[in-house]
Amino acid sequence: MAQKRAVVRQSLPDVITEDLRQRILSGDLAEGELIRQELLAEEYDVSRMPIREALKRLDAEGLVVFQNNRGATVTQHSLEEIAEIFDVRILLEVDLFQRAIPNITAQQVAECEVLLDAMDASYQAGNVAEWGPLNGQYHAKLYEAAGRHLTEALLVRVTLQANRYVSMHIDKQNKRESASHDHHELLELARQGDVLGATEQLRRHLVNTKNQVIEFVKHTRAQ
Repeated sequence: MAQKRAVVRQSLPDVITEDLRQRILSGDLAEGELIRQELLAEEYDVSRMPIREALKRLDAEGLVVFQNNRGATVTQHSLEEIAEIFDVRILLEVDLFQRAIPNITAQQVAECEVLLDAMDASYQAGNVAEWGPLNGQYHAKLYEAAGRHLTEALLVRVTLQANRYVSMHIDKQNKRESASHDHHELLELARQGDVLGATEQLRRHLVNTKNQVIEFVKHTRAQ
């Protein structure tokens, strides 16, 4: 019998969506894995209605492929699609960072430092599910001063897709120290107002991550 998972009895679709999202981002639910509504309903000890709503929301985010009366499967991207996700991410993030640096405030820098501390703590604890959202929050805060809300909204979806693979890559290939160094360096360059240095560092960071992730996924699937 499936292990029961306790959930707060308010806004069930929200709670279940968040839990399923973290299970996907952490790799607990693997790409291509079939998710059956009746099994989830038993696991969360709820009716199928909030399960169905949660799966629809995750489908809209691109994390699952939902089909009526057939449950859902965790989205599995091709290597070409993963490369495209990172290419779009690079375009959006470099543009936002370039626009943000001249306007970044001491308060925003301080808030970035708090997020970096939390990310470093998650590295040490090996908490992959926690690291992904923190990484997204850090980058969003780093670019906040750009004031480009439409671009930021596009980036949220792209980052969600990318972080599935980044989290696995960071955890399995022990890249925590290099990732932490890059993130601290980006903030320091932004603090110094070095637009060229900061954007080039960001581009290198994202390109390296993209290449490492693709090699990792290729190797993992080959096994």
